[in-house]
Amino acid sequence: MSIDMQTGGASVKPRVRRSVASKLPDFPWDSLSEAKATAAAHPEGLVNLSVGTPVDPVPSVVRDALASVAAEPGYPTNHGTEELRVAAVAALARRYGITPLDPAAVLPAIGTKEMIAWLPTLLGLGADDLVVIPELAYPTYEVSGLLAGVRLIRADGLNRLGPEGAALVFVNSPSNPTGKVLGRDHLRKVVDWARSRDAIVVSDECYLGLTWEGEALSILHPSVCDGDHTNLLAVHSLSKTSNLASYRAGFVTGDADLVADLLEVRKHAGMMLPLPIQAAMTAALNDDEHEKIQREKYRARREILLAAVRDAGFTVDHSEAGLYLWATRGEECRATVAWFAERGILVAPGEFYGPGGVQHVRIALTATDDAIEAAARRLR
Repeated sequence: MSIDMQTGGASVKPRVRRSVASKLPDFPWDSLSEAKATAAAHPEGLVNLSVGTPVDPVPSVVRDALASVAAEPGYPTNHGTEELRVAAVAALARRYGITPLDPAAVLPAIGTKEMIAWLPTLLGLGADDLVVIPELAYPTYEVSGLLAGVRLIRADGLNRLGPEGAALVFVNSPSNPTGKVLGRDHLRKVVDWARSRDAIVVSDECYLGLTWEGEALSILHPSVCDGDHTNLLAVHSLSKTSNLASYRAGFVTGDADLVADLLEVRKHAGMMLPLPIQAAMTAALNDDEHEKIQREKYRARREILLAAVRDAGFTVDHSEAGLYLWATRGEECRATVAWFAERGILVAPGEFYGPGGVQHVRIALTATDDAIEAAARRLR
């Protein structure tokens, strides 16, 4: 230690601080500011189809449930109320044929993005572990690996990994961004592959209730896993099907032992869902009618926008489920973003989701009926 002659005190070498943010890429949507400004300058205004945020009202049955416990002053439980967990089990069986499930194996999350982002960390994975994410994937899967400090690889065909195997495999069906649905045989192969290597499979199923063509199955469906949920986790969200994005309402379920491990860590970390949100989720899971109404709204918007995008000369790949059209006309995606912006429409460049998306854009269906009609009009 040396003496600072000006202050008379000991000078100390500054400590180097490494921000967690320094591990992460720039937030992708920040790069759309120029395109957004161009689109906003359109004489008829901006139609923002770059994000999948709901625009329709929160169902009254959900709002009433939220208000019903608004006066409760105590802490909520990390595990969620028994009513919520029972409602989740019943809804998954009723809507998607997922059986058997124990309510104890349901864990509410502060939105599924939060759950996905922290899963590798919460499961104790680190530098010696390999995590597999889809070749085209929502950015949060990559972020989850960067936060945990694991090794990451993009791979849809797991045979690419050879004998090395992996600690965790993320699956997303129906896919964001492509809307692709993985068939039963594909999902069974993923489960068999993972079990032979004692790997965990985390299936992001946020769009399972929004399938337009074919059949989408949960990783927990009996025809996929034979009723054995060992090392399988399914992540579900009410953001899209019940318009609860602002509520941050999601949950994870599957392997009871893994859920118990997650619960224990989340207790220590204070990761708990507010009680009014739990009550709202319970109401949403117990009521199928509002979900059916919302699904039909998205179906109608999809038909209008799909026809207009194709009429404008684009090819729409996959997109058989979910809330997006995965479109291309064989050019670099930023050029396509600029073309849409000139017509007052903001879309997301496919490069946000991985190297395989450089010639595609993702077009969201989450806009009002008037906005969808306006976009279709401009494209024609």
